[in-house]
Amino acid sequence: MICEKEVTDVLLLTTCKHRFLLGSNRSTPTVAMMRRLFAILLNLVAGAFPLVVRSGVTGLHERNLTLTWEILPTNSQQQFRGLSPVSDQIAWVSGTAGRVLRTTDGGASWQAVGPKLPAEDADLQFRDVQAFSAEKAVVLSIGEGADSRIYITTNGGESWTQSFANEEPAAFFNCVDFEDEERGSAVSDPVDGKFRLIETMDGGNSWTIVDPSGMAPALEGEFGFAASGTCISTAAGRWYLASGGIDPGRVFRSPDGYDWDVSGSAIAGGASAGVFSVRFKDAHNGIATGGDFNVANGSLYTSAWSEDGGETWTASEEFPGGYRSGSSWAPGLCGLAVAVGPSGSDITLDGGKTWVTFDQGSFDAVECIYGRVCWASGSAGRVGKLLLR
Repeated sequence: MICEKEVTDVLLLTTCKHRFLLGSNRSTPTVAMMRRLFAILLNLVAGAFPLVVRSGVTGLHERNLTLTWEILPTNSQQQFRGLSPVSDQIAWVSGTAGRVLRTTDGGASWQAVGPKLPAEDADLQFRDVQAFSAEKAVVLSIGEGADSRIYITTNGGESWTQSFANEEPAAFFNCVDFEDEERGSAVSDPVDGKFRLIETMDGGNSWTIVDPSGMAPALEGEFGFAASGTCISTAAGRWYLASGGIDPGRVFRSPDGYDWDVSGSAIAGGASAGVFSVRFKDAHNGIATGGDFNVANGSLYTSAWSEDGGETWTASEEFPGGYRSGSSWAPGLCGLAVAVGPSGSDITLDGGKTWVTFDQGSFDAVECIYGRVCWASGSAGRVGKLLLR
């Protein structure tokens, strides 16, 4: 594993022009000093890649991370904001024109497996997908009123069942997430002054509206973003919602998905800005990313971190290289997370305190899984795979 305390032993950043070494003297600087040194190093190598990080901690094998996306051939021009990898071989993406694709060979080939929609629904946008295997997946379409729907397949997309039909004209569902194979929740923009939630307790086969009495009130003009499927997320039994439309964007938190509190995020908000993605790796440590989707390269107050379960948020010391719609922790790699957006991809090794851009290609969503693999998806059928090895 690569942790912040391990970086204080040995950190090697290699680019085509630069090589820096902080050696293994056990009289190490303070954590604060190391964070500052780390931020300086990240600034120096920003824009240069491949980026190689080597951890030489006693008892651990040396690790090299060469950060280069492998672009995969989807043979599609749709925009895929929905992304759900199951393994390094199996992944699902969903997006515009009712399109859902699946790969079972690591991205070498993709099959169109989406619901067979009537002509009047051909423009549905499946902005989120949650996959459990090569056979089972749930997709969420977005839009006002009846355009917000959920479909489920248990046979790899050969057939789909619509398991949720929105009947509230004011509702606009944005994202869905599952804490296990049975319980999941989806979030809509506010209805009657509160974010609306629906939940399933049977793996997506049926959905019910969650009692809104425990939801913290939304502010005037506050809403969520259906940009990467991560405006709602769950970790360690806790739930989180990301919002924008107001300044700053906010993060809602709940210990159970029913009773909610809310905090400012330290991420700048506005009519087209706020928190687009909130992700926790455990009950304490979280990251939030966002910005203004109309300013793809705007890099001020686009990310924040929390170490107290989302009660307080601190702006990053070094922000990502622009607006970032999606983010993901890398399971098993401690403080390592990846963020993506239209202007590039970034990595943090210290839990969101400092970020460095390692790629300038466009993605909307990212998801890292066990096995040191990250997947990303975006516009013009673009899907990528990143090996953290």
